[in-house]
Amino acid sequence: MTLSQVWERVPLYNKEVQDKKLNKNSKSQEVRDASISRLPTIDAQGEYARVSKLPVYNDGIFNTPDHIAVLPNYYKVGASAYLNLYEGNKANLFISKNKTNLKIASIEEKMETSEQKLKAAFYFLEIQRYMLFIAYLGKDIAAQQKQLLKIKEMQKNGVVLRSDILRAELKLSRQKLGLLKVENDRSISNEKLNTLIGLADDAYVKPVGLDDYSIEEKELGHDYLSEALISAHQIEISAQEKEIHKLDIKMVKANQYPKIGLFANYAYSYPQIFLYPYQASTYGFGMAGIKMSYSIASLYNNRAKEKIADIAYEVQELDHVRLEDKVREDVQEAFLRLKENREAIRVMEVNVNQALENQRIVQNTYFNNTALITDLLDADSELLQTQFDYASARIALQLQYYTLLNITGKL
Repeated sequence: MTLSQVWERVPLYNKEVQDKKLNKNSKSQEVRDASISRLPTIDAQGEYARVSKLPVYNDGIFNTPDHIAVLPNYYKVGASAYLNLYEGNKANLFISKNKTNLKIASIEEKMETSEQKLKAAFYFLEIQRYMLFIAYLGKDIAAQQKQLLKIKEMQKNGVVLRSDILRAELKLSRQKLGLLKVENDRSISNEKLNTLIGLADDAYVKPVGLDDYSIEEKELGHDYLSEALISAHQIEISAQEKEIHKLDIKMVKANQYPKIGLFANYAYSYPQIFLYPYQASTYGFGMAGIKMSYSIASLYNNRAKEKIADIAYEVQELDHVRLEDKVREDVQEAFLRLKENREAIRVMEVNVNQALENQRIVQNTYFNNTALITDLLDADSELLQTQFDYASARIALQLQYYTLLNITGKL
């Protein structure tokens, strides 16, 4: 698999990204629900009751009352409707707030996808690094085995001591144990990558493009800072949260405006007891018109709420500025580390060449009986370590580049 193919699986199979998608879908339904609130509310009612006798106390409540005949059954069936015309623009503000929450959920999904892509890149590059280590160790073990045979031949001829063979064998056994550890580390990273991108547990990922570690010079001259202040996911979320606080202020102020709406209702009732004289008949009655109400208490109850909303907005503005400072710091650090890794690769290339030359010289001197076995083993170890360092530096450069893209919201 290439890294691009790994990234294609992240939005489709990663569980954390799927969770953010579900949250975005939920926010989308909340926008739809808020929009429906503009429609009129329609209610249907039904009522049935048994009516008690009607006692009339003509001579006071302590004397026997006279009873007026009433019909024992009562029912009412009807419907009512109300259409909100104006309430300080609260309905539109509520819809706008839900739409803003949807935008935040969408950005959070993108941010989580970017984070998981970076995590996948880490495991992918780890596998690449371990594969390079395995290749270097394999070559070193093969070379050590050939070298050991030469040392044993020299010992038979009485040129070197038995201790030289023991030291060479000890180092060879350590290298084989080190190879086993690296192979296990590679399997662990492979399993973590499988889980992250939804592959089977026994899937063996073989990275493609092992030599593609170069970052072009023009990338190092790119203005990541100005881009991050616009497209960084944290900055975008913070900007949307500021909008929510603005809407909260407007919604609090809307409490001081009157409520105006259209209403209508109609019902059938039995018996007719709405107008005198009463009748044992079913009758229909309805009304329609405009309704207005105003809360006088809002003139003094709303002041503290407005102040709280204003303070919350100021806090969010401060958090936004603080977040911009944090993004600046992260971008500058990531960019400097990127340049540092680029320079480290140049140094490591020189070190590998020097270690190769040093090993060649020490090998010649040892087998010409002018160097100690410790010098030979140290030269071999130094070469292997510089190869490890060179591979690690190349991997670190790529990972640091993807980290920078993640900070700027471009991964």
